[in-house]
Amino acid sequence: MKAREYLDRFEFYYTPTHGSWLNMAELVWSTLQTQCLNRRIPDAATLQSEVAAWEAERNELDVTVNWQFTNEDARTKLHRLYPTVEEAED
Repeated sequence: MKAREYLDRFEFYYTPTHGSWLNMAELVWSTLQTQCLNRRIPDAATLQSEVAAWEAERNELDVTVNWQFTNEDARTKLHRLYPTVEEAED
């Protein structure tokens, strides 16, 4: 019964097995730190209102992540992980 109580506290979400979603989250977190959290914030209430204002502005501007790393870029940069057809046939 105790285990069920603990389990009910969690919400589970599907996350992809590859990391591109994590890279995007890290970009947003970095932007938050640079644009909003780059100074001393005196208390939790101020922090909450500052982050909410930053979030509202980003949503109003409809900011998105411009993901430009293509499969071809991956094959060039990570050539050891993407063998060519000739190498795969050997």
